[in-house]
Amino acid sequence: MNKFIANSKVSGKITPPSSKSMLQRSIAASFLSNTETMLIYNSTCDDSDVAFRIVEELRSDVVNELNFGESGLALRMFTPILALQDKEFRIITEGTLKGRPTIDIEKPLRGGVYDIDGSISSQFLTGLLMALPLVKEDSMVNVRDLKSKPYIDMTLEVLESFGVEIKNKNYKKFIIKGGQNYSAEKIIIENDWSSASNFIVAGAIAGNVEILDMNVNSNQPDKNILDIVRSVGANVVVRENTILVSKEKLQAFTYDATDSPDLFPPLVVLASACNGVSRIQGVSRLKYKESNRAEVLLKEFTKLGVNISIIDDEMIIKGGNIIGGEIDSHNDHRIAMAGAIVGLISEKGVSIKNAECVSKSYKNFFNDFENLIDN
Repeated sequence: MNKFIANSKVSGKITPPSSKSMLQRSIAASFLSNTETMLIYNSTCDDSDVAFRIVEELRSDVVNELNFGESGLALRMFTPILALQDKEFRIITEGTLKGRPTIDIEKPLRGGVYDIDGSISSQFLTGLLMALPLVKEDSMVNVRDLKSKPYIDMTLEVLESFGVEIKNKNYKKFIIKGGQNYSAEKIIIENDWSSASNFIVAGAIAGNVEILDMNVNSNQPDKNILDIVRSVGANVVVRENTILVSKEKLQAFTYDATDSPDLFPPLVVLASACNGVSRIQGVSRLKYKESNRAEVLLKEFTKLGVNISIIDDEMIIKGGNIIGGEIDSHNDHRIAMAGAIVGLISEKGVSIKNAECVSKSYKNFFNDFENLIDN
């Protein structure tokens, strides 16, 4: 599917989807719970659908093959959980997930001391933190160079809501008592800041957008987008859980996205609309995404006339006129969304190839986005 977004203004209200990160974690925790849990959410996406399906299949006596699709979190989170199960499973992955780093767990999972490298992904740690409370023995996990610490805060938040206790020693050591039980009657899944970031940027560069039902006290790292758009000069008003963002003259910025790599695509769009040269650190975190996201951003945004370069671990973007043209999403949902947002301020508009990949995190993205466009 191709999508074309013309130079346009935006205006209106939008409710982002439920956080796929929080929903996937809560699905796994519900599976591990010894009581029935009601999950309340406003939408699903491909990744959360994978987690629901994996849980359903794990509860089946006849399924011995699990397909994780392209969900990196589901694969890395459920791998230690699978090591708790009595039966053996064949694991299947698709697309770019075939080449992304995974974790090997010896079965059956036991307590003890674990040492892991947290520099590539915090998702390996998330899986261990979810599974180890259920083994008999106590455990300690030592972590080197942990990235994306806020995502571990999200994991710990979900565990706490299910009555599981883990001691966090400055993100370097996690102490886990064995023999714990998961239990929660009702879990409400908050909405997704990663998805909201696209609309926040759209309002800042091309009109005004009101984003509804957002938890401004969330542990999601991408809520930092609010501080960034404020810092560049956009008009931002927060009223309880509603955010209003409107266009103003924007100045260049510097931001370290090491702990929030999913913000890179919308931040590149924002930088393209700012006066001056913006710098975004943390490029190394983009290699093992749905695409090599740094290379794809450089290649595809250059096609549109954006002045963008990469030096070491820093992406450098000079704001200015954006010609527009055609980009390939490379089946990366966040590239497709960024292409749509930058189309708003391009001279000729932007056509996005393989735009259907947005369903990985946001099935109704284009419907919701096009409803904001002033015709």
